[in-house]
Amino acid sequence: MAEPEDTLVLETTKGTVEIALRPDLAPNHVARIKELARQGFYDGVVFHRVIDGFMAQTGDPTGTGMGGSGQKLNAEFNTGKHKRGTTSMARAQHPDSADSQFFICFDDAGFLDGQYTVWGEVVSGMENVDQIKRGEPVQDPDKIVSAKVKADI
Repeated sequence: MAEPEDTLVLETTKGTVEIALRPDLAPNHVARIKELARQGFYDGVVFHRVIDGFMAQTGDPTGTGMGGSGQKLNAEFNTGKHKRGTTSMARAQHPDSADSQFFICFDDAGFLDGQYTVWGEVVSGMENVDQIKRGEPVQDPDKIVSAKVKADI
């Protein structure tokens, strides 16, 4: 079980999701996710792109898939595998374009391995992730009610 300082707790409209953060794989991304969570950045943000059998994407305050926090991160591609429950950074075509958007894999997506930064894994509440409303874009989307580092709760 991850330490409270390395656990992200998402309260979503479908229930609680706990993510074990992986600073061993992506220390800069984990630090930024925690910083944004502590600022309340993710609170109220929708799951704007949700593809059945693939992933649920969130982290854009505009809800369009085009927004972010305004701080790009250098890629930290690693040995983490994109499998059910993996959390990874969304990005544009450029490898160093990840910002605040991330996705949670519904299923294995090994074709993403080594091309996107894996930074965590759902350790509880995956059944809640499975209930997130699908769509591209999602009509009346589910959202993150709050995102907190467990050590702060």
